[in-house]
Amino acid sequence: MTTLEVRGLTKDFSIRSGLRHSRLRAVDNVSLTLTPGRTVALVGESGSGKSTVARMIARLEKPTAGEITATGPDGRRVADRAYRDHVQMVFQDPFASLNPFHTVEHHLARPLKLHGRARGKAEVAQKVEQLLERVNLSPAADIAQRRPHELSGGMRQRVAIARALAPGAQVVIADEPVSMLDVSIRLGVLNLLARLQREDDLAVLYITHDLATARHFSDDILVMYRGRVVERGPADEVILNPQHPYTRILAAAAPDPDVRDRARLTEATGIEPAGNSALPGDDPGCTFRDRCPEAFEACARMPEDFAVGYDHYAKCWLRSGAGSAGRPAAGGNATA
Repeated sequence: MTTLEVRGLTKDFSIRSGLRHSRLRAVDNVSLTLTPGRTVALVGESGSGKSTVARMIARLEKPTAGEITATGPDGRRVADRAYRDHVQMVFQDPFASLNPFHTVEHHLARPLKLHGRARGKAEVAQKVEQLLERVNLSPAADIAQRRPHELSGGMRQRVAIARALAPGAQVVIADEPVSMLDVSIRLGVLNLLARLQREDDLAVLYITHDLATARHFSDDILVMYRGRVVERGPADEVILNPQHPYTRILAAAAPDPDVRDRARLTEATGIEPAGNSALPGDDPGCTFRDRCPEAFEACARMPEDFAVGYDHYAKCWLRSGAGSAGRPAAGGNATA
């Protein structure tokens, strides 16, 4: 089984405007570990850097800094040329991730051949049918001859999952795999991923903005805001006992019949549910302090990861245990 270690992952993008150049930091010092048989959920609002982390792990983007290491069952580091044998990605959009000109069989046969998983026409056809049956697409022989436009969105995403498994991958990066599917079929796709994880002892990184599915389909949760991980821990602990103000607003923003509009949500949480602001860049302090009702002077400095429970950490000065000196009264704002 393969273990994936991510340490200090950082990604900067260069922005050009006329003769001026600037730097946008999309991901800032992210670390996580993916172990066999466990699912880690990476949650946060759009623009928080979740998909950029996924693309770097899948080697579709080159990190500015940091290290990504895959370790095989023998404890040795996986060589660069064999990396994609172990790590594969399921993309968000099933309508764009499959080539409309090729059959389903072509999409699955190609990785089987490239990664040496099957040789000869008969063996390839057999492996293709086995993959389709594993993702509950039948009759497999008929599905294999279809093209993507002949499939529904849920069926296409199942083909994409089968394609990720074709090279024998042990680490699967699922980038919001159900966000573009009908609500009625999302649960089936998530249950499929959970079953495949149990059967193959996969390590899964599940990227989503939905805290409900993150809690039920993951073992651990990392919460991202403006490129930084602000809270991490066991799924139930993070959702039921959130310690960072941003995690609390995510939990409060979940559908609730008692909080039906923006004004009442703000009143209930004390936090304005605004859209994204600029990413961290050179900002040395807490990136959430401009929205946090409990911000105080210390927030102008970058907080550490403070332990708030068993294997539960929050990047917030309020959890430092250093007392309340300089801290505003509850519900008030202080200028950082």
